[in-house]
Amino acid sequence: MHALVFDGDLIVTILQIITIDVLLGGDNAVVIALACRQLPPELRGKGIFWGTFGAIVLRIVLVFFALELLAFPYLRLAGSVLLLWIGIKLLLPEADDHAGIPASTHLLGAIRTVIVADTVMSLDNVVAIAGAANGHIGLVAAGILISVPIIVWGSQLVLRLMDRFPIVITFGAALLGWIAGEMVLDDRALAIRLGALPPWSHYAVPLAGALLVIGIGHTLAKHRQRRKIGR
Repeated sequence: MHALVFDGDLIVTILQIITIDVLLGGDNAVVIALACRQLPPELRGKGIFWGTFGAIVLRIVLVFFALELLAFPYLRLAGSVLLLWIGIKLLLPEADDHAGIPASTHLLGAIRTVIVADTVMSLDNVVAIAGAANGHIGLVAAGILISVPIIVWGSQLVLRLMDRFPIVITFGAALLGWIAGEMVLDDRALAIRLGALPPWSHYAVPLAGALLVIGIGHTLAKHRQRRKIGR
């Protein structure tokens, strides 16, 4: 009877971890799709799989250090800056001098972008999973690995939408800017320094992040297009 209860607890814990990972990982599916959208069709599946695999492995490792990780001052602020740059970069077209680079280099670049962005965006996810697992790293690994196919499928769905509706790329980049703004507000060290903020700032700062990504991204994209035409 004890074994049955123990097994039941295990199942409930794993289901909790899967639910957390899928619900909080929806944004990650968007960034995975954005990072892999410029790969040749035959490499997209590999980019999504290996990028997700690397991000998941790193996420499991980060669970060990979850609470200590978030205690570092200004970590979220640094992560938000990195996320803003990733969002801007994803709006830029490929430069001409990249045309001769082998597909494997493109693939590795996409995988690297997926891993970095997923890690930055998954700090809250990591803490939530660590809490649900009650210190059982085996359950963390099992729950996250089970959720991988769901995230991969979601990324492939977003890729198809971006192929049919390019505006989705802009929305995805804006989402990264919005999340970056939220990360700024969640930085404890910055909150202590700034003091209490008005309620409207919880919408204004993420919105500013989204607009910043779109504005800078489109400006740089137009500048690159003009340089390309002027050659």
